[in-house]
Amino acid sequence: MKAKPAAAPRPSRARARARARARSTSIAAFVVLAALVPTTASASGTQEVEAELPYVCALPSGQLPATVRVAAEFPARAEVGEAFTPSGVTTTVELPEEAVADLAGRGAAEVRAATRLDVGVAQNAATARASWRGGAEPVALPESGPLTLVTRGDVPSVAGRGDGDLTFSAGSLAIDLTLAAADGTATGTATADSGSGSDSGSGSLTVDCTLAEDAPGQGLLATVPVGTGTGAPSGSPSPTGPAGTSGAPDDGQPDGRGDRQPERQSERSPKVLENTPGTAPDRDDVPPCRYDEQHPPTDVSLNAYVTGYANVKKLKGAAYLPPSCVLIEQGVPVPGPPDPDYLIFDTVSYANFHYQERRQTPPFEATFLSFDFAPVKATMVLEQTDTMRIDSRMKMSMTDFSTTTDTYVRAPLVLHVLDLEVNGTPLDVGSECRTETSLVSEDPDPANFPGDHLVLYGRGELLIGQPATGYLLLSGGVLAGEATIPAFTGCGTDGEDLDRLLTASVSGPGNLIKQVQGQTCAIAAPVFPSPTNEGQCTEDLQPYEIPVAEH
Repeated sequence: MKAKPAAAPRPSRARARARARARSTSIAAFVVLAALVPTTASASGTQEVEAELPYVCALPSGQLPATVRVAAEFPARAEVGEAFTPSGVTTTVELPEEAVADLAGRGAAEVRAATRLDVGVAQNAATARASWRGGAEPVALPESGPLTLVTRGDVPSVAGRGDGDLTFSAGSLAIDLTLAAADGTATGTATADSGSGSDSGSGSLTVDCTLAEDAPGQGLLATVPVGTGTGAPSGSPSPTGPAGTSGAPDDGQPDGRGDRQPERQSERSPKVLENTPGTAPDRDDVPPCRYDEQHPPTDVSLNAYVTGYANVKKLKGAAYLPPSCVLIEQGVPVPGPPDPDYLIFDTVSYANFHYQERRQTPPFEATFLSFDFAPVKATMVLEQTDTMRIDSRMKMSMTDFSTTTDTYVRAPLVLHVLDLEVNGTPLDVGSECRTETSLVSEDPDPANFPGDHLVLYGRGELLIGQPATGYLLLSGGVLAGEATIPAFTGCGTDGEDLDRLLTASVSGPGNLIKQVQGQTCAIAAPVFPSPTNEGQCTEDLQPYEIPVAEH
């Protein structure tokens, strides 16, 4: 017969309540932190890189020195054939005061920058090239001193084709500048000197930059050991010499040494993959996207799916937003401000999420394994507080008839937390746990668009005889922006207030958002798939294309 252990002294009720509250708060903190950090993130499996490099840039006033800083995160190591994507890529360009004078001389008060950085990828004796693109919000020209431009964007994935260090080195850089006067209108045309910046039309300038000869490490950005190689990411080996193979990505064809000669894996070019992060979900796995009796279509009705990712800067993670249905009423183009070099048309359209008769996304779940043992699941939605507005300005060049279209989507969206669950045990956040206001972006035109709302931007380009690139409302594409996550309210039940905990863990500025919109379906003039046409609509007038999210 076992002896019965002595009973432990019973704590007071106040102490018991305090301990219960502490346990509940600890669990809540654990859930909040884990619920928004993706399982692919691994602090020990990444290396943070920040390289500062000297460049020489061609501007109308001549060749000017510039400083370029490239920051990104790379894996500490990769397996042979394993594709990975450098993340958090930021390109910071500091142009000297003389460049500011050049831009001001063209009537510019602010500029919007887009960068194209040529990156060489080498492994052993083989090389490939990748283009790292980034975009930025408009910035005002400084009254004195240098101009600093910070662009962010996604880059192609890369896979090593054999054992050995995979090196990334910066090369030439192109900076596309959109110039605007103090009133927000495009500046007039100015002629660039030959070889000192190319003028692509009114209000725009492309600045070409080359890596300075004395750049440290010849522009080396990062080294990622692949396979069984002994290289370490902390080392800075010299980049490989001239490649013995083509600089184009290996397509599996003979490598130029003769069809009968066996291909040596160590000399196969690293494979650069355009951003294709996955395949589209099956139609059975996405919500319906069609007009109905409560939402009858008009002659200008469109529908489309959108999907993407939203970063949470404090947690260094991202939340996946599944394909969501958007119903759009396309506006009628009207003439824009007069310009001697362009035909300009402005269009205002309106849109709403459509999920089970609500203006919201479908609930999206995130399940993670935190601290290597505790499964955590969070369920959230984005809810509209008002109609989304889509402003598009199309500019057609009078010389070559090329067009550019700048689109701003202004969306008042609150983040609503539905459920939190840790190790299978629900944590009750209540039914009204949400951000106090909409996600907030800095609006480029605050006088005309006051209030709290998210702003996403996309640019589309169309050259005669070529397919459109970038974002256009009808064909879709990538929209991006940056938002502040407001404080939370209404979180918790039974007298337990979780607002401050959620706010401290999640809320704050600098959260990047990237959305991909698919091809729209025009309800009044549907295009069905055929041997000669790509499908835009299904037979029941839903969007034919289900887009794939991109990091």
